[in-house]
Amino acid sequence: MQMNRRHVLALSGAAAATTLFAPAIKARAAAPFKQPELPYAEDALAPVISARTVGLHYGKHHAGYFKKLNTLVEKTPYADLSLEEVVVRAKKDGDTAIFNNAAQAWNHNLYWQQFKGGPAAPKGEILQAIEGSFGGFDELKKKMTAEGDNVFGTGWIWLTKDGEKLSIVGMQDAGDPLAKGKKALLGIDVWEHAYLDYENRRPEHVAAVLGKLVNWEFVGEQFQA
Repeated sequence: MQMNRRHVLALSGAAAATTLFAPAIKARAAAPFKQPELPYAEDALAPVISARTVGLHYGKHHAGYFKKLNTLVEKTPYADLSLEEVVVRAKKDGDTAIFNNAAQAWNHNLYWQQFKGGPAAPKGEILQAIEGSFGGFDELKKKMTAEGDNVFGTGWIWLTKDGEKLSIVGMQDAGDPLAKGKKALLGIDVWEHAYLDYENRRPEHVAAVLGKLVNWEFVGEQFQA
């Protein structure tokens, strides 16, 4: 793979995108990429997400994305990039397998980190942004829950920052805001393995995660970063 002007521009965009995220959710600089430690015990999210589900989700699925990604990028220019840069460049270059695994690795890094510290209601600047964009916290939860039901098949629901406004975006499969140059504040995984405890009741799971698990102080830190 040769570096050309398109690659240079892609890397420049990736470098700019990485500044959007707080250090807490950034990956190490280059391959082999390492899955971050789970920041709490596997049973810490129960009963909303059981220890069994966390063990499968983190220990099998998330770990699997890192393992596959490291195999795919070995001895390629991607191996010298940060995880964020791999996501952006692979998307631009149409390297689907690398993008899927890099994006899912990054998506889950944010996913697990956003629950650290336990639930809290938004306050301060993030609450003002929620009120200005959606009319209030309850409305945000309703809209995100509805969007989760609208995602066909597997995917994610993202709360993103656009200037000082917030947007809710549903994306299929490994889709993430990072690849589109947007700032992710919160992501809810709606792949079936994420809500095994709720069987087919996806909206109920999304509502429970938003109301009982998300550390809104963490979301506020992403908003201010």
